[in-house]
Amino acid sequence: MSRPLSGRLPDFPWDTIAGARERARAHPDGICDLSVGTPVDPVPTLALESLGAAASAWAGYPTVWGTPALRTAIRDYLVRRWHTVALADANVLPVVGTKELVAHLPLQLGLGAGDTVVIPTTAYPTYEVGARIAGATVLATDDPDEAAAARPALIWINSPANPHGAILGPDALRAWVDAARSAGAVLASDECYGEFAWDAEPFSVLHPDVCGGTPEGLIAAHSLSKRSNVAGYRAGFLAGCSGLLGELLEVRKHSGLMVPGPVQDVMVALLGDQDHVEEQRARYRARRELLKPALEAAGFRIDHSEGSLYLWATRGEACRATVDWLAERGILAGPGDFYGAAGAQHVRIALTATDERIAAAASRLH
Repeated sequence: MSRPLSGRLPDFPWDTIAGARERARAHPDGICDLSVGTPVDPVPTLALESLGAAASAWAGYPTVWGTPALRTAIRDYLVRRWHTVALADANVLPVVGTKELVAHLPLQLGLGAGDTVVIPTTAYPTYEVGARIAGATVLATDDPDEAAAARPALIWINSPANPHGAILGPDALRAWVDAARSAGAVLASDECYGEFAWDAEPFSVLHPDVCGGTPEGLIAAHSLSKRSNVAGYRAGFLAGCSGLLGELLEVRKHSGLMVPGPVQDVMVALLGDQDHVEEQRARYRARRELLKPALEAAGFRIDHSEGSLYLWATRGEACRATVDWLAERGILAGPGDFYGAAGAQHVRIALTATDERIAAAASRLH
């Protein structure tokens, strides 16, 4: 009998903090759940209006490649907002939320036993999960030269990064592009938190100064989940090398991986509007400016955290001890060891809670 696929996967990490969650819930004023990155703020009115208008217009199946209007909206957004190289329709592809893509990219690229997937040393767990699903080997490194020497088939980078919020500058991104190309690897750049930068300016891997004017061998992943507070809509997209995206398009056609038609129309509206993004950025900035000094006053050190929606915090002790310390105060955080051994003394504290819950957490740290 073949080994069940679930046997290749690690334990689901959130199950391991059930006890801390219960202790935090027991706080007299309720839990401040800062452990997950789920948006809590209103869906933009623009999205609701677009969804309502599209609801009765999609009796038939949508296409995997997306409508012409969506492909144009993706291309225009990337060039306007991220100053990428010029892109054709063949350089973009909608996806059903980027977690699905991350988990299945190695498999959809045809990777398997004997292939190596490089991930950051402190990383979103689904990068490793995707490699395990495909049966590939995982190498965790933050060194482009070490990565290239392993002759990987796929390299993941992430900026602004989950969990620690570090932002890779153009020189660092260019080093990863050069390393991937020298090794003949696909470079997948997770740019889903790009709209949320605080202390440094993020760049896309498709910026001409980074990619040398060509998207060859490169894939950039983007999401509207955090940018537009539509995580439940499952709206994301890829951009980059037309050859790679053409292969993925064919695989995804056979798999029926289609973004629902009404959601495609919503994506067109949201990608064409930056005002709602600026409003959301202001919300997160205000929460960060309240919570960060409260943590520092309570003895925490905040590392990296130049961007994304998290504070990467440490008290210089085992992360599970810090999780327990916070839980006693009714605050739930994500243990750093969720994201690799390098995070063993950190916790990830999310800004994705209401203003009231962020304020309550800050007050409990005094």
